[in-house]
Formats: sequence, structure tokens, C-alpha cells
Amino acid sequence: MGSEESVMETSRHEALGLSDDQVLEMYRTMLLARKIDERMWLLNRAGKIPFVISCQGQEATQVGAAFALDREKDWLCPYYRDLGMMLVFGQTAKDQMLSAFARAEEPNSAGRQMPGHYGDKRFRVISGSSPVTTQLLHAVGVALAGKMEKKDFVSLTSFGEGSSNQGDFHEGLNFAGVHNLPVIFMCENNKYAISVPIEKQLAGGSVAARGQGYGMPGISVDGNDPLEVYEAVRDAAARARKGEGPTLIEATAYRLVPHSSDDDDRTYREMGEVEEARKKDSLVQFKKYLEDVGILSTESGAELEREIGHIVDEATEYAEQAPYPDPSETYTHVYAE
Repeated sequence: MGSEESVMETSRHEALGLSDDQVLEMYRTMLLARKIDERMWLLNRAGKIPFVISCQGQEATQVGAAFALDREKDWLCPYYRDLGMMLVFGQTAKDQMLSAFARAEEPNSAGRQMPGHYGDKRFRVISGSSPVTTQLLHAVGVALAGKMEKKDFVSLTSFGEGSSNQGDFHEGLNFAGVHNLPVIFMCENNKYAISVPIEKQLAGGSVAARGQGYGMPGISVDGNDPLEVYEAVRDAAARARKGEGPTLIEATAYRLVPHSSDDDDRTYREMGEVEEARKKDSLVQFKKYLEDVGILSTESGAELEREIGHIVDEATEYAEQAPYPDPSETYTHVYAE
């Protein structure tokens, strides 16, 4: 690599207006999300928690997108894999573990919801539900309210590529396009809608291409590159704030683990395919970038791993000992009182 190319490569984050500390924090959050997720799988296999639905392979998309938003005023309508996004917006490792163990003090639902059903009024995160794609309509509603009340915020909603085949997707994009709403639709294309590969579920092969039909830009980005995702979401948010309407972003990565802890992905994909995808793992690639530009060293990387390991250990121990919800509150917020 020539010196000019080297300078260009080493200054990517600076060209985007990101400091060394900011991109290091991006990597730290991606790593924390991965380590929390890996611990949850161990806890599940040990019979201590009932369910895991993973972010592994999608951390760069989630963290890059969330870093591009204003965490003081923008709204999120995430989907069930968005652990990385929730960490950026303010939830902690302890919050995630409390949710996994269904303890009373977990912030999403006080132990009522399955893991991955995020909702946190502290951070303007709208509660999600198990039927996929409903969150798109919620995000559109939030954006409409903001426009009607002349408030300066953007809503972002995320979803898998399988969701782009649901009616809610088309209704949400059409309404947002017609009313020119400040909403960002972000498809986290991980190549599989549970067991169905993308070539069997998506006519035309592109989610981004669908934006044109609803009067908005459709942008494709590398979901393994947090800086590329950051730039796309930053620009989409700027468009929305200027009154230029919605954007559809398709970030393509790969789901590195089964759909959930109840799934056996060996029945529908070759393990060699998964191993090949691991070579492009965003954590590996972004760590190398930070090392190349001198932000992360072997020593500081190892220290960061130790720090995050301690955080995850502490969160696990705390959540495992925390009390369950009081059975008398089972129907609170369910039926009229």
C-alpha cells in the first residue's frame, strides 16, 4: 500500500468528523454487545435463562447507526436483535442480564417480556412486540407526531430483510413517503429469515431498491463496517431534520449464530458458509482498522477485553441474585385497573 493510500485509510473516521475516542467507544460497545451475547448463550445452555436471540454478526450495523443519532432527543423502534443499539442509547450490561433472567428490576418490562423485546422510556425506545415488523408503523407514528408538533427529532426503526416482505413494511414506507416524515428505515439484512435464505424470500434481491417506489432514497451499505453505516444514517438524519423526508437503508451483514437458542441452523445452511462469514466479522475488521491507525494496541486491546469480561461477570452475578417480579403484579398494565 502506498503512503497516500495509507493516509486515506487511516483517516476514514476523521473524514467523518469522528474523534479517536469516539471510534474506540464504538469498538468497545460492539465488543461489549458480543460478550454479553456470548454469555447469554452459555447461560441458556446451562439451563439458567430460557431464550437468546442474538446480535452476533450485526454489531457494526447497530452501533454505527446509533452513534449517528442524537441520543438526547431521537427515538428508536428497534427489533429483537438490537442489543448493540440499546447499549449505545444507554442501557447497560446489567440491564441486559436482568432481562435475560426476567428479574423485577429489568427496564424493558419488569420481567414480563421475552429477552430482546426492548422498550425504555428513559431513552425514548418504543416497546417492541413479538410479531415482526410492527415497529415500523410505530416509528412512522412517532415521526408523524414530531412533524405535527414541530419537534426536532428523528425516529429510526430497524428490521430484518424478512420483514420487508410483510404488509407493515409497505404500509409504513408508503405513509412516510406520502407525508414526508422524519423517519429512517434500517434493514439489517443478515441473509436468513429464520431458515429461509435471501434468494428464496426477496424478489429482486434488494431491499434498498424498494425505497424508490415509496418516494425515498434506498441506500445499500456494508453492515460489517460501522463507519459506512454511521455515514449513511448521519446523512439520512440530516435529510430528515431539513424536512426532506424518510430514507431506507439496507445494511448487509451475516447472522453468525442460529436464529435463536431454539433453532438448529445446521438443518438449513452449511457450517463452512458460517466459518467463511466469520473471516469478515465486523469485530475482527474494525479492531484491525483501529490497530492500523494507532488507536488500539495489543496491550490496550487485551486490557479492554479484561475490562469488558469483568463488566459481564458482574452483571451476570447481580442479575442471577436479583428478585423475580411479585406474582401479584402479573396482570399490572395488562387489564384495566
